[in-house]
Amino acid sequence: MDPAAAAAASTAATATDALVQELFVADGPVDRPVRLASLVAFQGDHRTLTERDLTRIAAALVEAELRRTAHPGVIGALARTLHSLGTIDLDDVRAVRLGPEAFARHLAVAAPDAGEGLAPDEARLHATLREAVAAHILRFLTLRSRFLAAAEDAAFEERYAQDIVAAHDHLTIYGIDLAHSPDSWPLDAAYLSLETETDGGSPSAPAEQALAGRERVLLWGVAGAGKTTLVQRLAVSVARGDLPAPLEGLRGRVPFVLPVRRFRHDSNSNHDNNGNSHHDSHRNGFPEPDAFLSAVRYPHAAAQPPGWAERVLSDGRGLLLVDGVDEAPEQERERLREALRELPARYPGNVWLVTSRPSAVRENWLASERFTELKLSPLSRDGVTAFIRCWHEAARQDITDRADLDRLSGYEETLLDAVRITRELGRLATNPLMCGLLCALHRDRRGYLPRGRKALYDAALSMLLERRDRERAMLPPDGIDLPQEPKIQLLQKLAHWMLVNGRSEMDRATAVETLGRHLPAIPHAARQGGPEEIYRHLLNRTGLLREPTPGSVDFVHRTFQDYLSARAVVERHDFDFLIDHAHLDDWEEVIRMSVALARPDECGYLLEGLLAARKDARPVHARHRKLLAAACLEHATELDPEVRSRVHRYTRDLVRPTSLEAARALGWIGPIVLEMLPDPSGVSDEEAHRLAVTATSIADDRAIDYLVRLRDRASWAVRAQLAGAWRRYDTDRYADEIIAHLDARELDFPVSDLEELRALRRLGGRPCVQIAGAFTPEQLTEGLVAERLAELWLAYDLGEDLDLSWLAAFPRLHTLRLSHRNAEVTGVPEGVQVIVTGA
Repeated sequence: MDPAAAAAASTAATATDALVQELFVADGPVDRPVRLASLVAFQGDHRTLTERDLTRIAAALVEAELRRTAHPGVIGALARTLHSLGTIDLDDVRAVRLGPEAFARHLAVAAPDAGEGLAPDEARLHATLREAVAAHILRFLTLRSRFLAAAEDAAFEERYAQDIVAAHDHLTIYGIDLAHSPDSWPLDAAYLSLETETDGGSPSAPAEQALAGRERVLLWGVAGAGKTTLVQRLAVSVARGDLPAPLEGLRGRVPFVLPVRRFRHDSNSNHDNNGNSHHDSHRNGFPEPDAFLSAVRYPHAAAQPPGWAERVLSDGRGLLLVDGVDEAPEQERERLREALRELPARYPGNVWLVTSRPSAVRENWLASERFTELKLSPLSRDGVTAFIRCWHEAARQDITDRADLDRLSGYEETLLDAVRITRELGRLATNPLMCGLLCALHRDRRGYLPRGRKALYDAALSMLLERRDRERAMLPPDGIDLPQEPKIQLLQKLAHWMLVNGRSEMDRATAVETLGRHLPAIPHAARQGGPEEIYRHLLNRTGLLREPTPGSVDFVHRTFQDYLSARAVVERHDFDFLIDHAHLDDWEEVIRMSVALARPDECGYLLEGLLAARKDARPVHARHRKLLAAACLEHATELDPEVRSRVHRYTRDLVRPTSLEAARALGWIGPIVLEMLPDPSGVSDEEAHRLAVTATSIADDRAIDYLVRLRDRASWAVRAQLAGAWRRYDTDRYADEIIAHLDARELDFPVSDLEELRALRRLGGRPCVQIAGAFTPEQLTEGLVAERLAELWLAYDLGEDLDLSWLAAFPRLHTLRLSHRNAEVTGVPEGVQVIVTGA
């Protein structure tokens, strides 16, 4: 629907609502069921309408619904139908529960002769009008009665909560073969608590704790960091009423899971003679509350009581989970931002969580609307260990043979050793997606792991597309037996369509049509079935596609879509296509993967294209392209040394950031930027701080060599930045080369796990310590150096352990900082000042 048509439809609906309201008296009970016959305005003691008025209203309703006049016979038939409202034996509660279709049938039975004498086409028109008006009548009845609205809302919310749990209470765990659900696992069993961090000096904290007490949060996370998983966890926990202690404040709220990729109409594509797709469609911005459920294709959206979503938001009961701002086209994000400014102001008291990849939105994107910005941290060493343990525990559930169980336990231990010892594997295992793939591949390949990003994804595709079924000696259940390469080619066609059209989800019919267009060129597939059969095979047997809602399809993870898109582009030699879109942040991963896949001369062409000046290019886009070229260098297996040198030359001046936002933005380039950062010895403290921000954004132990040159700075900002980055690096090496050398004055030293606690004790302790992980009192009294500790910040949720009498073990302690959630502590020793930090 184009904007003009949408506006006209909205105007028509408003006019119809006003006309329907005329049919009923203005007063009447709203706190109990009421007979419809007592509410109509054309009979009884409060009559205000005549027979002529009913004809007038019927004519106006016809014009409002059809936007044209109709035969007088149709108007008369509708007037007689409206008159039957005074004769049917229904109260408002029963009428609403019937729904529009059944209620319209009641009107037809009550006025059997209403359409007498109408021609067949007029009779059909009258029936359509009767049902449309019936829907508006039920909407009016629901809106007028608090009793009716509350009863209908409660019944619907119970069903809606059950559907939320059914839709989101599972995760994809790659490589675990379950008897009935090969790629999914219950959310409770597989969920790993994620850590978040801010730039405000607060230590990292579990996401549940960081979100507690906050009404508006913008959460950043790289691909695979777990943003959507966290959204699922929150939605399911709230729907079930089974909430962790920090999130008790969300109890009773109604979760709305709102993936941004679904805020659009189905696209209309046409193709030229070469099969290239040209996209031209209108896309919606953020939907209005009454359209939330239909926008995300909730199958029972039509069953929601009229005005329900708006009542939920007006009462401040909503939990709005807006997932994936980065999946909106760049030119539409400003409209999305305006909606995220306007809706929280219009409906105060609701809780908002908005997620995005960091590159898609700038810092402080929603700060003016009081959104707190949090970032999902890379998995810590303990987080990686916990994930690997969790993955293998889930895998054990499907194994009965003792030898297989022992073998799996051996894989678990060797993988844990590998990610600790092998730096390249440690760099890959930074988020749940990558950890899951490493676990699956390690088991699938009996302890052998590929090296590097390209090898990892190639191996993952091999595992998912071919080896799993073959090695399980599984016969194809659908009669289709495709080798790996044809399946990859077909999946690439779908991924390429999404890339060209700026989508991360496509209509099922479009997917089938796209496959049908390319099948003739892939005879091995064409011989085994038509596009519909091949589509079902790819959906059911590859583990890469899913149907998130009826009638739509997407990839199980955006990273697979990006990788297959890159393969398609490289095979088509369409590097100019990539270069033309390199200024768009959602193309970054595709371009980086294309460099990994391309031949040396193609890499050179692509990188030169990123560096080249472009007519009318905005300066920010030119800078983005050059930095992207630098980021691509680590993915190029073979490259002309002159091209590599030229990339360094063009980007050297770009790595002296002039703001903290720019400093953080350099982090996505990766370890290659460490080679280009300037010598920090002669720069100001302000610039040294920005350089420290950039270097600590790179979770690679090579950053320690650069940070060593900043460790002797007197600047508190530099020292605090270095201290706060400890958890990203090898504990003992960072302790010896950085922590041991930092001036301790007015500096909180963060401790997030037992290894760091032991390392800090080995260094003699520190006067001010920030405890960012959950410890027992025994661990803290043993690990902290009592003779030195003067200030302690317990920056984690104490839960029920609110007795702090154990602090008496620290005779020099004079200041204790606590979260506002832990304000009710007891047993604090005399003379210790307690400072409660805000939300």
